[in-house]
Amino acid sequence: MIEVDLILINGAVWTVNPDQPWADAVAISGENILAVGSSKAIQKMAGSATKSIDLNGAFVLPGFIDSHTHFLNGGFSLSSIQLYEIKRKEAFIAKIKERVGSLGKGEWILNGDWDHQKFDPPQLPHKSWIDSVTPENPVCINRYDGHMVLVNTVALRMAGITKDTLSPAGGEIIKDNLTGEPTGILKDAAMGFVSQYIPEYSLEEKVKAAAAALNYAAQMGVTTIHDMNYEESALALEQLFRDKKLTARIHGYTPISQPEYLPAVKSNIPPNQFYLTWGGLKGFIDGSLGSDTACFFEPYTDNPLTSGLLAPDMFPDGEMENRILQADREGLQLAVHAIGDKANHIILDIFERVIKKNGARDRRWRIEHAQHLLPEDMNRFVELGILASMQPYHVIDDGRWAAKKIGQDRARYTYPFQSLLDKDAVLAFGSDWTVAPMNPLLGIYAAVTRNTLDGKNPEGWFPEQKISLEDAIRGYTLNGAYAEFAEDKKGSLEEGKYADIVVLQNNLFEIPPSAIPQTQILKTIVGGNIVYKR
Repeated sequence: MIEVDLILINGAVWTVNPDQPWADAVAISGENILAVGSSKAIQKMAGSATKSIDLNGAFVLPGFIDSHTHFLNGGFSLSSIQLYEIKRKEAFIAKIKERVGSLGKGEWILNGDWDHQKFDPPQLPHKSWIDSVTPENPVCINRYDGHMVLVNTVALRMAGITKDTLSPAGGEIIKDNLTGEPTGILKDAAMGFVSQYIPEYSLEEKVKAAAAALNYAAQMGVTTIHDMNYEESALALEQLFRDKKLTARIHGYTPISQPEYLPAVKSNIPPNQFYLTWGGLKGFIDGSLGSDTACFFEPYTDNPLTSGLLAPDMFPDGEMENRILQADREGLQLAVHAIGDKANHIILDIFERVIKKNGARDRRWRIEHAQHLLPEDMNRFVELGILASMQPYHVIDDGRWAAKKIGQDRARYTYPFQSLLDKDAVLAFGSDWTVAPMNPLLGIYAAVTRNTLDGKNPEGWFPEQKISLEDAIRGYTLNGAYAEFAEDKKGSLEEGKYADIVVLQNNLFEIPPSAIPQTQILKTIVGGNIVYKR
């Protein structure tokens, strides 16, 4: 007889299983769901050692899957300088000065996640803002999208950047129009001039940051994380895996610019386990809208001197397609960042040519963000079997100012959720943490309402692109599992699947959408183990 370890009874369980959408109880044996059904039936399965939790009507969903994070960066950000909510130059400077007070001479000031669009009027920060308060500390603080940084004069000198330094392919050094001197703003590839001088964190520091990120994810009800990965993240996660301290399932992607790294990290982890897995390769076509580096066919409305930049992965010409062609021959999954309409068109073209050369198979390639699309490109997601890996929170954030940057016509097809669903495309949702909050409930709220953060679009920013609550939840559960070839193991509450579960205070189907972000996570369960409880 199978032993029942835990039962959850008297809940409102939305399973994301179309064959059994609703239930009120779940039985768990070991790491797996044993049964989903009525409380009466589930209680009959309990044995003398079974733990029983009465949910008292609480709402139950499959554990949330965040399909796009920068997980270790997120962990470090939890203890770093916080600039995202700063709206005044004086407060920005004061925050930097405060940080200097806690550091020794020569220590770097990093992270930050500032957003110049919150200034009134919007303006890029300048090295002159911070030079006087950072005479002995190099600064490299990033805009929240990660495609632009502000550095101070100390860091510019360290990197040897002067008015004569040329911008690299795939990047830009912003210079003063009158003097030609660098302002301290570096975009995309140009950030590498400075980042190479930033000291590497120790493995101990990385493990501590990753553990903090895991704790935070549990509080958000997130049970699986897709990590857009780099070497420093992999080493920390491997250590936590070996120490049996992973409290969420991690599915990582490594840089397409380092294809040799994927087999190396895979060899460090045993196969046939689902706590730490490696999905494939992550590449970049362009930058971001807020940094004016997202690549469009037409110039920016508010900056007609540019139509964006192609990412360093695109150089030399043809390199990205060659890498994708080779990765596909090795059976690897691709997850490629594309923001602007031209960037999305380029990667769809590359995918189409590679598929034609190598033949049909179940690839589940992903376009990360798929933010601005040409209407005629939407059908191609289905025709080519491409997943749209999207981050709904960006809609209510970028929607405050996106139309000023690219005009109403292009903004109309910014994160076109419903248009893609109408074509039967698969949408996998995530946060892009730390670019946006990890909280999936904020993402669900954003997808359902499209009500921008400034409150100026109460009916929704381009409301025709709002989607149903069912579709939004599916984007954070079953579709996320599908995006990693794991829909037979998680993403819905069904017999035999992993017991990855989140318990919420309120039934999302019974409250107004405006109340979704305030709903509290009561319990997070991963593999039958309670990793968070309120």
